[in-house]
Amino acid sequence: MATNNKATERFDKKRDSIIKAASVLINTQGVQATTLASVAKAIGLNATSITYYFSRKEKLVVAVYDATLDLMEQMARDSRAQENPAARLRYYLAEHVALRKRIRQGETGLLTALSEIRTLDEDTQRPLLNRYRSIVNIVREFFGKPTNDAQKALYTVRAHVLLEAMMWWPAWSTRYSVLDFDRVQERLFDVLAYGVAAPGSDWNPQTLDGELWRTDIGEAPSQNAEFLRAATVTINERGYHGASVNRIAKILNVTKGSFYHHHEAKDDLVLACFQQSYDRLSAAQMAGLNFDGNYWTRLSSVMAELIDLQFYDTTPLLRTTALQALESNDRFNVVTRSNRLARRFAGMLIDGIADGSVRPIDPLVASQVFMSTLNGAYEGRRWARRFTDPNEAIRVYASTLYEGMIDT
Repeated sequence: MATNNKATERFDKKRDSIIKAASVLINTQGVQATTLASVAKAIGLNATSITYYFSRKEKLVVAVYDATLDLMEQMARDSRAQENPAARLRYYLAEHVALRKRIRQGETGLLTALSEIRTLDEDTQRPLLNRYRSIVNIVREFFGKPTNDAQKALYTVRAHVLLEAMMWWPAWSTRYSVLDFDRVQERLFDVLAYGVAAPGSDWNPQTLDGELWRTDIGEAPSQNAEFLRAATVTINERGYHGASVNRIAKILNVTKGSFYHHHEAKDDLVLACFQQSYDRLSAAQMAGLNFDGNYWTRLSSVMAELIDLQFYDTTPLLRTTALQALESNDRFNVVTRSNRLARRFAGMLIDGIADGSVRPIDPLVASQVFMSTLNGAYEGRRWARRFTDPNEAIRVYASTLYEGMIDT
């Protein structure tokens, strides 16, 4: 019996090391580029040895995602067990930040980016997506048991925005020393719990001039614009690898040759999608800066326009899930521009603090919550359909930013 226990222990330990090695590779180079041979090489085995634990790559990929979902679910359950919504939110942030400290200090294979789940075949991805939805439901319960449909919609969007904020952490926290993580955690709690609007600064967004960020439905789009639209929507729905050139060309009813006439490679198209998305986001920000009003009015007007775009425009902003598959240099450039846009939000928040329309929050932290909330708004399209009034859907979604997640 003891021998069997030791053999089982060795098997489990080796299997765990394979999962962690695969997690590192998926995080750095994506699912498609991760092979059983590359995982074996990373831990000093041969590919045949790996098949003793995982007969096919797909089974290993599922095991990697299951390990991350197990951890996410446990953190959510532990947080839900706290005594009240504020304590649950604080505990949840502390759990995530503690995990990120361990990762920064050298531990690997603890969390895998979930962005490529939708690139898997439907039968494989379905149970993984169902598991993620169950985690969303647990996080929703941080805020209490909803007593009506409106409250359920509000708590659902709070859970969604909170999860997006924590998944966005790796993109911007590299600018902070691990010694500053506790302080950043506290500032993040303040923004998520209580929002950014000062008392008396109500949600009353105004129409901004220009609308350069909207798809022009009055004119026939160019073929290149149609490529960008199809690629953006397909990548948002299926991830980078799920958005094949064949699929994009088929959506547009054109040949692959037509695709390559406009773009030398698929990565060029993805970069063009990011460029277009950030150009549109920037245009909305600049329209807000040029608006005549206090800075909360300007900020809320920009956010209303951009959330509307994510919910209802035929060409949404590209989700950052596509980042993972880009070459490191391209990824760095995209993240750099994202940070510049976040800093513009931070500048508007600083001016809002100065004119009294924004609470005295940490503007650098809050600006990143703005970015993650906008990024995640595309996933809220189905959620927004339950509202008969689009403006009300936008208001409820944005309430996580302006009034926070903790009812006072």
